[in-house]
Amino acid sequence: MGKRDYYQVLGVDKGASENDVKKAYRKLARQYHPDVNKESGAEAKFKEVQEAYDVLGHKDKRAQYDRFGHAGVGQGAPGFDFSGFNFGGFQDIGGEFEDIFDMFFGGTGRRRKQERARRGEDLRYDLEITLEDAVLGKDVEIELTHLEECEKCGGTGAKKGSKEQTCST
Repeated sequence: MGKRDYYQVLGVDKGASENDVKKAYRKLARQYHPDVNKESGAEAKFKEVQEAYDVLGHKDKRAQYDRFGHAGVGQGAPGFDFSGFNFGGFQDIGGEFEDIFDMFFGGTGRRRKQERARRGEDLRYDLEITLEDAVLGKDVEIELTHLEECEKCGGTGAKKGSKEQTCST
């Protein structure tokens, strides 16, 4: 069975204001919350209401939903797969949280991050070219600057032969 229309789930019409959507969500969330409503199916209804509000409660997601229906929310426009793109590193956020949990719960967060890092990952150069140059495959020479590890201290800031210490303050 397909998903119900989100407007129907919240009991509002398509022209409802953001405030009306929020009011409807709060009312239904209180009514079907699993801690309050112990009836069979209440938890599923609560999740459905939450999912509907997650879309209709956000202007951009709501516009996508209005335009493309269920196919347009959570995955970009229908028919397009954006999973291979890296939008500014957001796909790596999960790995960052994993590192934090590893550090607190006995893992090897720092070492794992170093293993995942790929050569050149920390370098970036923004280049603007014309469509014509891109189509014709124009070669452009660029100059990059980057940081290197100090040969004397190995990047620690400590003098050779001395011990690295954490500042007490």
